[in-house]
Amino acid sequence: MGRKAHIDRDELRRLVGKGRSNAELAAHFGVTESGILQAKRTAGLAKPMLDHGRAIPWKLNRAHNQTGPATNLRNLSAIAQGGDVPPTKVNTALRWARRLVDGGLDIAYDHETGFHETPAAETSHVRSVLEDALEALREREPQ
Repeated sequence: MGRKAHIDRDELRRLVGKGRSNAELAAHFGVTESGILQAKRTAGLAKPMLDHGRAIPWKLNRAHNQTGPATNLRNLSAIAQGGDVPPTKVNTALRWARRLVDGGLDIAYDHETGFHETPAAETSHVRSVLEDALEALREREPQ
């Protein structure tokens, strides 16, 4: 078993501040990129992970992970959590969710067949996720 590599936190902070990539940092310190990610988390230099469990409460079949509804729900969730989502993806997700809500529809999920639109119940999943995203966007607007 080899000796555990030492990553100097001050040096790591300095290099991250210069915009070095994880691959460059790994080469510099002689560790893996995974080791760099761990060191960045420990040093408080990593962005917090977003949790999309509320927006996507289902255990998705891998085949459905990159579908439009899954992507739009993830983007709305990221917006609600203050994540950095490109404007075109923000617009796409908002348009998709508004179309469903305005049409009295919601989204449902089946592990075998994937996502499908369904009439909205009293508590609409898409409406709730959309409202969270819109609230976050309102809070970011300059006063």
